[in-house]
Amino acid sequence: MRDLFNERQAKINEYLNHRNKLPNSQRKDIPDNIFIKCDSCGHVILKEEFEKQLNVCPNCNFHAYIKPRQRILNMCDSFQEINQELITKDNGFPGYKEKLIKAEEISKENEAILTGIAKINDIEFALGIMNSQFMMGSMGSVLGEKVARLAEISIQKKIPLVIFCASGGARMQEEIISLMQMAKTTAIISKLKSMNLGYITIITNPTYGGVSASFASLGDITIAEPKANFGFAGRRVIANTIKEELPTDFQSVETSLKQGMIDMIINRKDLRKVLYDLMSYLG
Repeated sequence: MRDLFNERQAKINEYLNHRNKLPNSQRKDIPDNIFIKCDSCGHVILKEEFEKQLNVCPNCNFHAYIKPRQRILNMCDSFQEINQELITKDNGFPGYKEKLIKAEEISKENEAILTGIAKINDIEFALGIMNSQFMMGSMGSVLGEKVARLAEISIQKKIPLVIFCASGGARMQEEIISLMQMAKTTAIISKLKSMNLGYITIITNPTYGGVSASFASLGDITIAEPKANFGFAGRRVIANTIKEELPTDFQSVETSLKQGMIDMIINRKDLRKVLYDLMSYLG
């Protein structure tokens, strides 16, 4: 497998070297979107191969961003979206309307979380998938409401709840309202947990701020994708505050696993089976 990877990598490097030697007029005829550069190790990967690997680098196993609906296709047998009519309205904060429009254009979604009722084999469960392409998955009033309603559906139908977490923190444009979502989501999740229905969170890259300080950290079982960043404040903010150099593995899920903050690290391709087994056990 490693020999095959090295052979493909050599061909990619040969192509790139050839391309860089061409005059600009000829470069235009060569597509720019056939390669992906890994954000972690810098290796150049064929886009087609990268997508076959579920957006996971074959060299360093870094789990890159994957669209919520692509996750659903790869993992679930069925999915019925709910509460898609809940969308964030402009509240008059300077520039907020423009940011919302841009976020929709980039993510092709109308909010930073997608929610619905999913099924893997014979197990039905409530599923929420956060989207870091929509304003960095920031938590505002609509995101908090969608999480709360999803938890209520889980309680009503007596089915497990699974949430894929990805966030840069609270949405500053909604000020105190965004911070109130921490208490709101925590309250309904606490009610769900008291009923022993099963609540599983999956930490994806990155998960920070109010999300990490509320419903992302309350799972009966907390899973993480490899090499994801997980913490409250960002690395740069903390380094600037304490005026000290931070360890290279600071806020990595690998460190969180050692410290007991998460329960397991699972590769994306294995999540379907692991979730099914866990929900079978919890149920």
